[in-house]
Amino acid sequence: MKALFIGRFQPFHNGHLKVVETLSKKYEKVIIGIGSSQYSNTFDNPFSSDERKLMIKKSLESLNIKNYEIILIPDIHNPPKWAEHVLSIYSDFDVAVSNNLFTRKLFAEKNYDTKETEYYNKNNYSGKEIRKRISKDLDWQGLVPKAVKNIIIDVNGINRIKNLSN
Repeated sequence: MKALFIGRFQPFHNGHLKVVETLSKKYEKVIIGIGSSQYSNTFDNPFSSDERKLMIKKSLESLNIKNYEIILIPDIHNPPKWAEHVLSIYSDFDVAVSNNLFTRKLFAEKNYDTKETEYYNKNNYSGKEIRKRISKDLDWQGLVPKAVKNIIIDVNGINRIKNLSN
């Protein structure tokens, strides 16, 4: 069986990593959908799809997770049509994994099995929280995999987020 896990991954953090690690043990393949893939250089979406892909790839390599595929899912800003849009990009999966009730509802209406993920320290493992911490020079590095920390530093993501927060 194959699982679809969608997120914006702005940035990919330890909570995401734990979810993918758990899914990779339960399913033959994990399809990781990078949502809002066309957006970058805003405070809510500071990283490009290529940067997010690299964050995910390097993080999963560090745990030797190989049974995954990354796809890009641009936003269409039409919630009722969103699941149909995702399925037009990629439909070879058995279960849609999300903690968003609306997302699960949309995939259930398309006859897909849906599952919630376990939350891992949700107050801290949140892209919004991590971006806030980066913008205010607070500790954030322990909330992301080492590979993500290095990529954020390498792409000048700290200054990017700080500049976008003004």
